[in-house]
Amino acid sequence: MLQSITPLILTYNEEPNLERTLEQLYWAKRIVVIDSFSSDRTLEILNQYPQVEIYQRRFDTHTIQWNYGLEQIDSEWVISLDADYVLSEAIIQEIRSLFASPHTELLDGYFAPFRYCVFGKPLKGTLLPPRQVLFRKHKAIYIDDGHTQLLRIDGESGTLKSYINHDDRKSLSRWLWAQDRYMQIESQKLFSTPPTQLSLADRLRQQKAIAPIIILPYCLILKGGIWDGWEGWYYAWQRMLAEILLAIRLIELERDKNLKK
Repeated sequence: MLQSITPLILTYNEEPNLERTLEQLYWAKRIVVIDSFSSDRTLEILNQYPQVEIYQRRFDTHTIQWNYGLEQIDSEWVISLDADYVLSEAIIQEIRSLFASPHTELLDGYFAPFRYCVFGKPLKGTLLPPRQVLFRKHKAIYIDDGHTQLLRIDGESGTLKSYINHDDRKSLSRWLWAQDRYMQIESQKLFSTPPTQLSLADRLRQQKAIAPIIILPYCLILKGGIWDGWEGWYYAWQRMLAEILLAIRLIELERDKNLKK
């Protein structure tokens, strides 16, 4: 039953996104929101939904924030969502069928694929990897991974077939602020980690000059973004800009290291 699943959401000034996410959680008996003291209409929007319980906590890291959220949940199952993650009807029905079938032996966690949206339009090709969003609470803990977090599951995981839409409609200024913040943390990870312990993509990012150059044709041609029209170009430019910010942060770290010698 879907009512055995508690959605967990982190928020900070998510007025442009939040209502679309909450509308697709109509099935939830209880929704736990960890808010980092938003200053826009986020709290006003949350208070319009009676099943929402709000906990406010000053943000330090995503990992600590997510684990704090897990502490507030008493159901067996959790579905963790960013405030711009919109469940499709297809994935809601897939989860409903999964839990309703007496012949299905449930695993301990499930990954979901994502479709990146630009101004509400889902793109055909993006760089978003599947994320483990549905899991048994007592089997899970979040751990740090660069600028973001990973969910560690003590058990077996599977993958859902249907998509979650990543539909972020915050302003460009807010996106730039967030990306620069993320890249400061990501650059520290890349700078301090030996290449042998990194993926091929991260080893290319360590080189600084390579990733910003190849990301545009990768998004447009190899991932098919050119067929998405101007939205595909918008996404490709976003990813290129993010890689440029990361390269600049890595250069700064190298400069600071040299100055200390």
